[in-house]
Parts: sequence; C-alpha cells; structure tokens
Amino acid sequence: MKVRQAGRIVSVAVIVAVGVNADGRREVLGMDIGPSEAETFWTAFLRKLARRGLRGIKLVVSDAHEGIKAAVARIFTATWQRCRVHCMRNALAHAGRSGRRVVSAFIATAFAQDDATQAMAQWRRVADAQAQSPEARNVGDQAAPDVLAYMAFPPQHRVKLHSTNPIERPMGKIKRRTNVIDIFPN
Repeated sequence: MKVRQAGRIVSVAVIVAVGVNADGRREVLGMDIGPSEAETFWTAFLRKLARRGLRGIKLVVSDAHEGIKAAVARIFTATWQRCRVHCMRNALAHAGRSGRRVVSAFIATAFAQDDATQAMAQWRRVADAQAQSPEARNVGDQAAPDVLAYMAFPPQHRVKLHSTNPIERPMGKIKRRTNVIDIFPN
C-alpha cells in the first residue's frame, strides 16, 4: 500500500489477523499499518493482540514470510501452517508448463487424505514421483510439515485453516480501491 507522509508517498505494510473460533467461524482479530512485514513489526502486532486478551492460539496460517514465522514462535506457542495455495504456486513454478496439471493433481491427492499420517505418506509419494525435477522435489520435501499442519485439526475446521485465501480476498479489494486513488488513507 502507499501512504502520503510529509508530502511524499511511501509504501507500507497493512496486516490483518483473522481467527477461526472453536465453532469454526472466522473473526477479525486486529489490523495494523507499518513500514514492512519484518519480524519486529509482526512481533509488536502479535504482542498487541496478546495484551488485548488473545489466548489459546493453536495454529497460525500465513505465507512463508520469515518475519511472521519468527514472531509466531516468539509470542505464541502455536504451530505454523504455510498457506497451501502459496505452496502449490511455488511447486508449480518448478513443474514446467507441460507438467503443471499432473503435479497439481498429485499434490491435491495429499490434501484429500483423511488424516495427517495418510497425508504425509501421500505427500512423500508425490515428492518421490517428482524425481525428474530436483527443484520441485526440494520444495515438496521442505514444505511437507508446514503445509500439512492443518491436518491435525478436526475435519470440519480444515477447510478454514489450510490457506490465507479468506483474508486475501478482502485485502485484494482494499488494494484495488487504494490503487484507484493511489494512496492509502492516513
């Protein structure tokens, strides 16, 4: 986002935290604007949420920014989940144009499993099948524990836990509207 400060336009990060409660409903937990998505900004944001009474965090889902991963580890004793949509995009980038459909279908079979053990076993089979593409295999090997963390939760909650897409839609709308006027209101 862009903000006008002291007569000039600067880029800023707008972060929003959305939670899923025990009933499976999403709730906005907080929002903040800062200079970047660095660990210090995320740490301060998560501390504010904790001071406001946020407790019992079991899973944090985000893209693979190191700043949020480190802040989550520091502030909450929660599992971190990499957004599976972002992970899929990274894996498909290494698959080549002709192999994307096959790789996508293979990876989807891991997400379709009933429990974490079966999902991890299927993920392993998918990674082994990608032997011709070392880059894709490395993405798969590194991502497995992070992208399948949501499988430890009840099946009825998994659909709301596996990706950051529910928050990306409203953020996309905000971005589209601020691009029209070229700045974010300060």
